[in-house]
Amino acid sequence: MTESTDTPGTDGKPGYAADKAAVRTRLRRVEGQVRGIQRMVEEDTYCIDVLTQISAVNRALESVALALLDDHLHHCVSHAISSGDNADEKLDEATAAIRRLVRS
Repeated sequence: MTESTDTPGTDGKPGYAADKAAVRTRLRRVEGQVRGIQRMVEEDTYCIDVLTQISAVNRALESVALALLDDHLHHCVSHAISSGDNADEKLDEATAAIRRLVRS
């Protein structure tokens, strides 16, 4: 992931700053799910059960990604548009992020 050198929003913080604790909690939960999958493999769990858990992790990560994208659009992109500051750049950046999410 690349980090933009431009100021993300009016306060210089990323859009998810207000929900940072919630984002971290969700990511720790995903991390726990991945460790659980590792244990399942170590214990020779039935393939379909492992695949089901992998699917659940993918959905959980997609959910976090969509929440971050929503925050980005409402905070960083909205600020860029209203201030006229790098609006096209921020829209292109958001479009590229959406493309990456759709491809994955």
